[in-house]
Amino acid sequence: MNMPQLNLPNADLKIKLVEGTTQVFDAVRKKYLILTPEEWVRQHFIYFLNVEKNYPLGLMGVEKLVKYNDMRTRADIVLYTTQGIPNMIVECKAPKVKITQHTFNQIAKYNSQLKVQYLVVTNGMKHYCCEMKYDTNKIKFLEEIPEF
Repeated sequence: MNMPQLNLPNADLKIKLVEGTTQVFDAVRKKYLILTPEEWVRQHFIYFLNVEKNYPLGLMGVEKLVKYNDMRTRADIVLYTTQGIPNMIVECKAPKVKITQHTFNQIAKYNSQLKVQYLVVTNGMKHYCCEMKYDTNKIKFLEEIPEF
């Protein structure tokens, strides 16, 4: 499967072919998954957070179940503090998917339950990171994703 070069560091991903299907190893879930364009972005972003920003793999949750009203939704990546408190949500889209208000609405739904400090939206090409200021009810867009 030919995947695009992303605006992220090259990730050292384990990829294998199984019965004509390309699979990628998820270091967080410790299993191989079908390699889709969104999974390509997610695995590169996990690598980036771990290697470049020093977030331990053990403090990451992937495809975490988040209940919103009566819906069961899944957040792509949730990063936790050493105390186990959710601190960042990352929403990944395929490289060809434009980041729109709908994407921000989606991550806001997850955050209505998790109440994290940072929200990140990425399609592997563009990344947006904002810090939630709950005391002033404001959102501040950041130039960079914070270090662990």
